[in-house]
Amino acid sequence: MAAPGDVIENPVTGERVVFLQTGEQTGGALLQAELFVRPGGFVAAEHVHPLQEERFAVRAGTLMLRVAGRERRLVAGEAATIPPGTPHVWWNDGAEELHVLVELRPAGRFDRFLETFFALAHAGKTDRRGLPNLLQMAVSLRTYGDTIYPASPPRAVQRVLVALLAPVGRLLGYEADCPYPRPERPRPGAA
Repeated sequence: MAAPGDVIENPVTGERVVFLQTGEQTGGALLQAELFVRPGGFVAAEHVHPLQEERFAVRAGTLMLRVAGRERRLVAGEAATIPPGTPHVWWNDGAEELHVLVELRPAGRFDRFLETFFALAHAGKTDRRGLPNLLQMAVSLRTYGDTIYPASPPRAVQRVLVALLAPVGRLLGYEADCPYPRPERPRPGAA
């Protein structure tokens, strides 16, 4: 589980996340993180947060954001807020590293979802877009569908596919949570 100060990286998409506040620290109200994205880096797929508002505040670089089919370029000092239930996708549209403050309200379990998808990328279990295979995706969506889901296919189709494929994925050993490879944290009181 992510804690403030933890850093995770996705070698496929070029994202690096530094957690500032997680749902655990904020009573579920807020997930706040610094996002750094290499030139050409991107989020794995257009997606929807059904219950969360997501805010992007650009600190440096150029963020290209497509929200409900409309593109908008944001530069340092600009911000955008995506309402819950709105399809969106983004990428670094500049030649320098992108730095964005990202906030999700409420926090949901998005930090755990991110850790899992970044861990799969580290393990070589995603395609070149950063997406896992269909069985892994079904198992993950069964657990995290209230936090995030792909913008396509239609949600009704996704629900049927998840209902059919997630049990098969579980039988074949796929897990909803994959631990992110990080050094162990010192235990409180340990010297």
